[in-house]
Amino acid sequence: MRSLKPVALLFSLCLPLLFTSCGSSVDSDNQMVVSVRDQKMLLVKEGKPVKAYPVSTSKFGLGSQRGSNRTPLGNHVVAKKIGGGAPKGAVFKSRRRTGAIVKPNTPGRDPIVTRILWLSGRERHNRNTFGRCVYIHGTPAEYKIGRPASYGCIRMKSKDVIDLYRRVGVGAGVKIIRGSLDTIRAGRSYYARKGGRDRANATRW
Repeated sequence: MRSLKPVALLFSLCLPLLFTSCGSSVDSDNQMVVSVRDQKMLLVKEGKPVKAYPVSTSKFGLGSQRGSNRTPLGNHVVAKKIGGGAPKGAVFKSRRRTGAIVKPNTPGRDPIVTRILWLSGRERHNRNTFGRCVYIHGTPAEYKIGRPASYGCIRMKSKDVIDLYRRVGVGAGVKIIRGSLDTIRAGRSYYARKGGRDRANATRW
């Protein structure tokens, strides 16, 4: 079994290329920066901030351990996009539509909905992200957006994940950071444009 480890590592690193090998271009212009502290995602295009979205990272904290339900830090890419054209609130199970549609904040319902951006880790410590099925996805539990509430994924409101989905392609970078967006140049530019970071709503880690 030990001899299979290099093969498994090579396979995990090549997954994004496999998903884009059918003639589609790789999105090298866009990057998403997810701030766990701020519970926000900043879309950056060619180094310039485009738009920020409220998100929800894991309620179990940060990490890449299999079975931990934690959100992995570091550099990732969008390996696969799922759900294009699905109606808002469309429910997915094992990345397939069930036919059900759930409205925002439906009591007792918390499935994956609307769109899925499946992530692949680009660093040694997070190379199992794809195998852990860590996604950026819509959630009907929109009242929880803005604070850690997920099981490892990056949750978004349905309208926001639809907007993000149409803006980015497979291969777009996703950097998940522990600190605030104002620790990166594009984030400082964004907050300066918006009049400063809302520290009262920032989640501390």
